[in-house]
Amino acid sequence: MKKDVIIACDFPSKAETFALLDRFGSVKPFVKIGMELFYAEGPDIVRQLKSRGHSVFLDLKLHDIPNTVRRTMSVLRDLGADMVNLHAAGTRAMMEAALEGLTRPDGTRPILIAVTQLTSTSEDTMARELLINAPMEDVVIHYARNARSAGLDGVVCSPLEAARVHETCTDSFLTVTPGIRFSDSASSDQVRVTTPSLAKSLGSDYIVVGRPITSAADPVAAYMRCVEDFV
Repeated sequence: MKKDVIIACDFPSKAETFALLDRFGSVKPFVKIGMELFYAEGPDIVRQLKSRGHSVFLDLKLHDIPNTVRRTMSVLRDLGADMVNLHAAGTRAMMEAALEGLTRPDGTRPILIAVTQLTSTSEDTMARELLINAPMEDVVIHYARNARSAGLDGVVCSPLEAARVHETCTDSFLTVTPGIRFSDSASSDQVRVTTPSLAKSLGSDYIVVGRPITSAADPVAAYMRCVEDFV
């Protein structure tokens, strides 16, 4: 399975996003578009990035009643994104509805993955604020099993859980892992973090890297460092 580094383009505008990506020249990294940029620029940002040659992970984390998610996915499916996601906490019924809505009449669709627990969430916070008292890894694996049984392609989890997700849900079940920092970078608001090289050894299929690349003095060099360490 091909591994890849996804750059989290967490910017408030198209101008800032393209200013970063223009620095890469002929290199066209896989990019993640989150809520901030999508809500600021609208769906056309996905089409424009695709026209520039980038693969796109549309990170909107849908979580609503099954019918709403189905209908929303039927709108998102034709934007050209390569990967989209939702929250596994929305239940299997919601995930199954999402898969139905995302699938085009010809049977094709983007990759669909489910967020398990955010990498900003600690086990202590999960217990105190969400009243989920099971160990973090067990919660992530339970959500991953639900996602797989709903027909999804993989999950978003921290690299710390990637190996067990593969053991439980097969090697082909994707692990898309944020919470990536270089050993000399600050963790910021992330709690469950690893380096690109450790994520590789733990079995991550994709790593999502934001500020260590986008805030670097030389973002291209930081990206190439990630690729060298992970791919």
